Amino acid sequence: MHFITAADVRLKPRRKDSHKGDNGRVLVVAGSIDYVGAAYLAGMAAFRSGVDAVVVAAPEKVAWAINCLSPDFITKKFKGDFFTTTAIKEIVEMSKKFDVTLIGNGMGKNVQTLKFAAAVCRKITGFKVVDADAIAAVRLQDVKNTIFTPHHAESDLLLRNSGCSENGVKKVIGTNVILLKGSTDKVISKDKTAYNKTGNAGMTVGGTGDVLAGLAAGILAQEKDLFKSAAAAAYVNGKAGNLLLRKYGWGFTASDLVDKLPVALKRLWGFK
Repeated sequence: MHFITAADVRLKPRRKDSHKGDNGRVLVVAGSIDYVGAAYLAGMAAFRSGVDAVVVAAPEKVAWAINCLSPDFITKKFKGDFFTTTAIKEIVEMSKKFDVTLIGNGMGKNVQTLKFAAAVCRKITGFKVVDADAIAAVRLQDVKNTIFTPHHAESDLLLRNSGCSENGVKKVIGTNVILLKGSTDKVISKDKTAYNKTGNAGMTVGGTGDVLAGLAAGILAQEKDLFKSAAAAAYVNGKAGNLLLRKYGWGFTASDLVDKLPVALKRLWGFK
């Protein structure tokens, strides 16, 4: 059993002569106005991972709400019904300009949104992170180059939809990676498995999963390595949570976690 250490997930140094866009671009596909915070937390976590740009594609009201929460985001505002064939085509075309697409945070699980998420996930062939509600929309066999970030109930659903058990998941996982969240995180690919022990019980607070998904997307946008990025996200997210535990006890929030990510990342970037 291999437990993830800092040595396993040391991140690439940034070139001193790099320009805007060289260090990663993430597209976040958001959804419901009832769960704006989920997309916001995921997008901010991607920013805190060190990427150069995060763009949110969302219904107009959701996009404006995210703009009000932070001036850092560029938003693509879709007027009228967001969950349409036209929007799917536009998002798939947009994704070609980004290193990673993140989908699922706060989307909702009605039939329309699940069909929308399934179509987007299948049609985007580049790197993706699929989280939360979008996990219910696809099978492992439907997609490639994807990090899934389920908790245990979502993992059970993903495996059931994919027609396999956890013991047989490596036969159908393809080019994908599963980051199974828990008291001990489990990172699974076709040929590797690793475990992460960082983190604490304070991270049961709402929104920490959205932070993890955004962090995974941001690291993947820079590293271009699915397994390493999933492992690094689990390790860093837990490290940040442990820093907050020492400062606040159990009284920290997902927003606190976002703000602590760069501190947890510094050593992986090579800073002392």
